[in-house]
Amino acid sequence: MKVNIRKWELADAKDLATAISNKKVQDNLRDGLPYPYTEQDGKEFISAMLDADENDTFAFAITADEKVVGSIGAFRQTNIHNKTAELGYYIAEEYWGKGIMTEAVKQLCEYVFSHTDINRIYAEPFAHNIGSCRVLEKAGFQHEGTLRSNAVKNGELLDMKMYARLRKEV
Repeated sequence: MKVNIRKWELADAKDLATAISNKKVQDNLRDGLPYPYTEQDGKEFISAMLDADENDTFAFAITADEKVVGSIGAFRQTNIHNKTAELGYYIAEEYWGKGIMTEAVKQLCEYVFSHTDINRIYAEPFAHNIGSCRVLEKAGFQHEGTLRSNAVKNGELLDMKMYARLRKEV
């Protein structure tokens, strides 16, 4: 299966909506996404990503064999953290465990480190999301610690893990 990341296109909205309108996917993401997630929601998200500052927002569709199966992005932080970007991603449930996300994370890191002055990319998956933690480890991220009782999701107090990859580790 050929995996790529590419700039979003408005025509991707339907595939995006299909991927994210799944409770299991949304249970591993931060709050704020509509459920069910509609094609119109997808168009609005894609438009926002296409209009975002290209020096601060690096947002891509994840494709597997030319079909959009997920989303990945790195978002530059501000102030004293302006050489740092937070990584976020998700993939449709039927593509979990196939190595697609690991490849997408590697491609995103290569892009960000070769096109920007960002020195650190970090991610904070929920500690119980073993699949996401493994993606990061296989993509060269190091586990830096556990953020205890760091989030409330679906009414439950959760730990999160901190992972990071540095430019010099590429």
